[in-house]
Amino acid sequence: MLRRNLVAARDLIGRSLAEVRLTHGIQNPVRFAVASFIEEVAHAASLEANERDITFTVMPVEDGVAIEADRQVLGSVIENLLQNAFKFTRPRTTVTLRVAASADRVLIEIEDECGGLPGETASLFRPFDQRGMDRSGLGLGLAYSRWAVEANRGRIYARTSPGKGCVFTVDLPRAAVPAVALA
Repeated sequence: MLRRNLVAARDLIGRSLAEVRLTHGIQNPVRFAVASFIEEVAHAASLEANERDITFTVMPVEDGVAIEADRQVLGSVIENLLQNAFKFTRPRTTVTLRVAASADRVLIEIEDECGGLPGETASLFRPFDQRGMDRSGLGLGLAYSRWAVEANRGRIYARTSPGKGCVFTVDLPRAAVPAVALA
């Protein structure tokens, strides 16, 4: 119980700091490798998955995929999406984190087994919109996520498979990786 409360306090502080930074504009856009970013986020998320008896699967990320964004703000978004997935996914099922990349876009996807959502998914990103039985949050996480992703020149959307689950996608521009000088 102590670990759960410490993780919750850490997450609240992290989201609060990221939200303050977001309200003042994206302050620290940097180019970074998506693989190392996903590894960091996944490491922290695995504790919550284990605690909730959920299998957390992280798919390998292609080498050389990079984005330019505020790493802390984007980390807060992915952590929030994972926390929601763990919160609403049934025990002994799976949450999957994967990255797909094209020549110009990077898609970070979180797929859960929550059973799907009733109604349309666009309204999920409105402030204070809560649909699940667990109303322990404020209903601001997905609204914050939308603002943060848009501030990083991206978009966020969800799709649902009734009876199965949901996939939340963070869609960002891919950054060019500087060519290594041949010697």
